[in-house]
Amino acid sequence: MKILDCTLRDGGYYTNWDFNEKLVNSYIEATNILPIDIIEVGYRSNHQTEYFGEYFYCPLYVLKDIRKKSVKKIAIMLNEKDVSIADALVLLKPIIGLVDIVRMAVDPKNFKRALELGFFIKKMGFEVALNAMYMSKWIEQPDFINELNGLDGKVDYFNMVDSYGGVYPSDVIEIYNLVRSKTNIKIGFHGHNNLELGLINTITAIDCGSEIVDATITGMGRGAGNLKTELLLTALKAKGLIEVEFNALSKVVDGFLKLQNEYEWGTNLPYMVSGANSLPQKEVMEWVGKRFYSYNSIIRALTNQSNGHKDNLHLPTLDLSLNFNKAIIIGGGPTGKSHSKALLEYLHNNNNIVIIHVSSKNVNMYNGLKNRQIHCISGNEGHRLESEFQSENFSNRIAILPPYPRAMGTYVPIFFRDNAYQLPGLDFTNVASESVTGIAIQTVLDLGVTEIQFAGYDGYHDQVSTNEMELFAENEAIFSQLKNKGILFYSLTPTRYTELQANSIYSLL
Repeated sequence: MKILDCTLRDGGYYTNWDFNEKLVNSYIEATNILPIDIIEVGYRSNHQTEYFGEYFYCPLYVLKDIRKKSVKKIAIMLNEKDVSIADALVLLKPIIGLVDIVRMAVDPKNFKRALELGFFIKKMGFEVALNAMYMSKWIEQPDFINELNGLDGKVDYFNMVDSYGGVYPSDVIEIYNLVRSKTNIKIGFHGHNNLELGLINTITAIDCGSEIVDATITGMGRGAGNLKTELLLTALKAKGLIEVEFNALSKVVDGFLKLQNEYEWGTNLPYMVSGANSLPQKEVMEWVGKRFYSYNSIIRALTNQSNGHKDNLHLPTLDLSLNFNKAIIIGGGPTGKSHSKALLEYLHNNNNIVIIHVSSKNVNMYNGLKNRQIHCISGNEGHRLESEFQSENFSNRIAILPPYPRAMGTYVPIFFRDNAYQLPGLDFTNVASESVTGIAIQTVLDLGVTEIQFAGYDGYHDQVSTNEMELFAENEAIFSQLKNKGILFYSLTPTRYTELQANSIYSLL
């Protein structure tokens, strides 16, 4: 039985395949000492139109450096769906002698094509492994299972990949035996840790006869991550199967723990639900990374997917008979609060201006007004609104949500259950279908408003998070597209948005 550590390849989903050189050197030094047989150091990939780092492409200088420093077998991964035989020749011919094993991530529906590609790569002189994904769904695919008869002699390894992190030890036994009944090839196992079954599933695979198993330092890997290499080595040491140099192991673990504090991989409730229901981790990983999506929102979206529903609630469309010439859209920036006295004075004197709220942060500043108030709800804003809102008068307030279906499902605050509506469409912008700024602007456009005022749209200072940068760029793009509508719009409070002209609330008093 061999242990393959794929930290740099699978962990790259968090760092965009960029790793500090000092950390990589520490990793290679540790794996040289530890009972790890193979290190998978990244992908070899065709050109992509977005940024991916060093270990997504593994240029020659990277592989030469690793080959010089590592005493272990070296593997790289190909994304089979993106690689033809001609591509494989270009990608792999230069690395003959630098890399020992080529593994391919394979969708079962492409198995026949992958097998031919694998055989071609094997003839180039590499050991070849097919990493067949979506293991928890194979029982439902008898055609794929029967295709395993063609494995013998074509490639060296067939690896069972628990892509969703949702199989149990009994599933591992059943599927291993099913695969073994079709082929004499060496079988491996790659488990994800959504249900924290990575260790027991891997031990079970070993007991079944798996000849290669995967793990990563600190479990670093896509979505919920993988079995921790340090846990596997410790468990096998306790069984008396291997010897472990714990000083080396501890040193490399410490280095990756610093990264984990930054990127926060590991399982959580959304990953558990996705794993238990065999739902893709890509979307969950993106949602978890967006701090404005709560676990409630993510679980709701996953529940809808699991039940085969586009959305859990269909709402009536907004009543367009409401008629306003002017609207003020109030964001969550500090100026929406610091200038609220002036804004309230202005609104008290202009009851015909409709107020659109895109955030729960400043809603309590605008109680006691006769103006119609509309609350834009997207993502987790409904729950936030319930936590923040103190108004007891909802007679002049309604909620507006994105068009059906909503990616995160639908949650309506209890006080809006009878006064919640959805937009019929979002056609003025193509930037983001569930942006609260986009929802607010579409709402006022649908109501026939000809002048939009903004307040509390501050923008951000220099030191901002990635999500704040994304939100800033998203709003800038939306403001830019609003210019094409020929409508007057400007900010009444200070703003850093270059596409949003700044006037002054005090000039209107």
